[in-house]
Amino acid sequence: MPYTTKSYAAQSASQALAPFQAKRRDPLDTDVQIDLLYCGVCHSDIHQARNEWHNTTYPCVPGHEMIGKVSKVGKKVKNFKVGDIAGVGCLVDSCGTCSSCKENLEQHCEKSPIFSYNSPEKHIGGMTFGGYSQSIVVTEDFVLKIPKNLDLAAAAPLLCAGITTYSPLRRWKVGKGQKVGIVGLGGLGHMGVKFANAFGAHVVMFTTSPNKKADAKKLGAHEVVISKNEKDMAKHTGTFDFILDTVSAQHDINAYLPLLKRSGTMTLVGAPEKPLSLVSFNLIMQRRHLAGSLIGGIKETQEMLDFCGKHNIVCDIEKIPIQKINDAYDRILKSDVKYRFVIDLASLK
Repeated sequence: MPYTTKSYAAQSASQALAPFQAKRRDPLDTDVQIDLLYCGVCHSDIHQARNEWHNTTYPCVPGHEMIGKVSKVGKKVKNFKVGDIAGVGCLVDSCGTCSSCKENLEQHCEKSPIFSYNSPEKHIGGMTFGGYSQSIVVTEDFVLKIPKNLDLAAAAPLLCAGITTYSPLRRWKVGKGQKVGIVGLGGLGHMGVKFANAFGAHVVMFTTSPNKKADAKKLGAHEVVISKNEKDMAKHTGTFDFILDTVSAQHDINAYLPLLKRSGTMTLVGAPEKPLSLVSFNLIMQRRHLAGSLIGGIKETQEMLDFCGKHNIVCDIEKIPIQKINDAYDRILKSDVKYRFVIDLASLK
């Protein structure tokens, strides 16, 4: 039988998030029920809550960076038991049979991945509800193990911000001897700096804010370039092996493409509301590549978490009660957070 759990939801694109009773399925044989402790706040949550991608179904309970304690398991669950600490990221299910799923790329499921919120809930109908809530029920294959040495609140954003930056850096084999640029020092960008540094690359942070220089270097950047300074940008022309663009606001990607070496790659992980313009010669003349990356599959996400456990990597966070979520959204849009909000879900009780 379905049950309800306290949560916060958007009822329309123009309404603030407010208390809501979210419906969850009772755990099936292969399900894990998790009492949630923390949930990170992603810029994607704002896009979805405010229907900026024009695909939101209301009511919408955002949140896809969840960590909590297992409270119930189905009789066929093998890898989790009551009391375990577990995580849930952006994905809660997929078809499991298509070529992408078989390659551990469930985020690209050809029959449509089931995301943590705003996706069809195939068991009880309606839509999936995310982590701005007291509990969640997820099939075991999409539940993740959290290294015991990590601070749980600071680890929560690894489930999106972490894997979103880790995956492309791994995909394009970033490592020693490479010069890597990270565009934007926000929730995603600060993790990009940490990972690129941990992989051994020479890391250059691009930011529009001079007051972020000290933070960028503290996080692991070897150089910081103010992207509004055309002379400083020009000094780096043709020198980068890889650039990771994490910016979700409108910006000029043509300022960064000329900085790539011949055959270098720039990968987008930010998701601006409106299309970005492209000067095609920035790619054509030096055989440069412009790519995109989503998150990672479950296997890679677990690999990322294990890497973070080994190297003690977590996000820089500011904890908030759920009652401050609307203020947090406004502050994110002003870049007024270092560098990820995390909801302490004890505030829902």
